[in-house]
Amino acid sequence: MRILIVEDETSIANFIRDGLTEEGFAVDVADNGKKGLQLALDNLAEYDVILLDWMLPGLNGIEICRSIRRENEIIPIIFLTAKDTVDDAVFGLEAGANDYIRKPFSFEELLARIRVLMRSHQQVTTEFGAGDIRMDVERHIVSKEGKTVDPHAKRICTVRISPSQ
Repeated sequence: MRILIVEDETSIANFIRDGLTEEGFAVDVADNGKKGLQLALDNLAEYDVILLDWMLPGLNGIEICRSIRRENEIIPIIFLTAKDTVDDAVFGLEAGANDYIRKPFSFEELLARIRVLMRSHQQVTTEFGAGDIRMDVERHIVSKEGKTVDPHAKRICTVRISPSQ
């Protein structure tokens, strides 16, 4: 399981990274908004959770969260921030975060919240393929031999299969 931490305060990032690594997670850390967004977008399919500070140099957490949500509505995002008003929390959640934790926080609580989100947001396979044809049903993209098929020449149908009861 892999987690991205986007946090500019080195001591906080190291504290979280060390604790999560000890718990068996693979962890990547970005110390500014632009690097965090780039890592997130380049590796969206690999991250199980993104931990995101709000006040970051380069690009703030709200902008990062919204950019990630344009690409992926499933991946759990937790804001870790010193912004501590109810209005701030509501704003962060409405921007696309799944959870909001005010600094300072306990590692045990953060770990519990990560585990809850991972349970409730199990990544569902959205990309399928046969031979040289790939279909991403979440993003509505079909490609053949690595080239995107003209959207006017395709139709994507999604079938939901439920386990028998």
